[in-house]
Amino acid sequence: MATDLHGTVSSPAAYGLPGPAVRVEGLTRSFDGRTVVDGLDLTLNAGEFTALLGRSGCGKSTLLRVLAGLDREIAGTVLVPKRRAVAFQAPRLMPWKRVWRNVLLLGLPGKPERAVAERALEEVGLGERSGSGAWPRTLSSGEAQRASLVRALVRAPDLLLLDEPFGALDELTRIRAQQLVAELWQRRGCAVLLVTHDVDEALLLANRALVMRDGVIAYDTPVALDRPRAVGGPEFAALRSRLLTELGVESAAAPGKAA
Repeated sequence: MATDLHGTVSSPAAYGLPGPAVRVEGLTRSFDGRTVVDGLDLTLNAGEFTALLGRSGCGKSTLLRVLAGLDREIAGTVLVPKRRAVAFQAPRLMPWKRVWRNVLLLGLPGKPERAVAERALEEVGLGERSGSGAWPRTLSSGEAQRASLVRALVRAPDLLLLDEPFGALDELTRIRAQQLVAELWQRRGCAVLLVTHDVDEALLLANRALVMRDGVIAYDTPVALDRPRAVGGPEFAALRSRLLTELGVESAAAPGKAA
């Protein structure tokens, strides 16, 4: 089943769909008379990892907030799974709750127990933190971001929305966090939409890349690169060059510094 953000609940089949994770038709969102998302159409397939790129102010984060159900002042149709979760650049952990309680903060069906949080934290290498009843203030930035991801994934979402979740991390921690997300996606199999400014990050993680411009999806391409991936190689370079061109950036820009 899926939730239509106009307030009704429908199955994808009711829209003549084979079961995509997301379907958006004619989405428009304006702020103070300025249109940020302008008649946007988009379909995200179940199990697909999609990266959304674009210049600041193009509407990326607005689209993500709409899909998350955090912004309903819209025109158009948005069909999303009922089970969806979002992780932001800032971990947004509650400092007065222990780490394991933060993991369960968004709520789970039934009566969730500490053991559920501990198993999820163990999956991302934070088992010791959970067992010790650690507080958020004792976590490094990378550990806090992992806890934030666990809080989203523990709900077993059909759609995981990531709004630049690695942007505040140092380079080494960022690489490790990217690898972790790739591994979790391959194990969990949910659809993922990653909003990012980093072309290399998009190509390392996603199997589809979108470029948003002037409030619409201006470019859409598959990322058919073998995994595991690394920056470099002719196919990676060709995709990178094309995305940079679509973003209006010189393709000679150094890896990791684009868009």
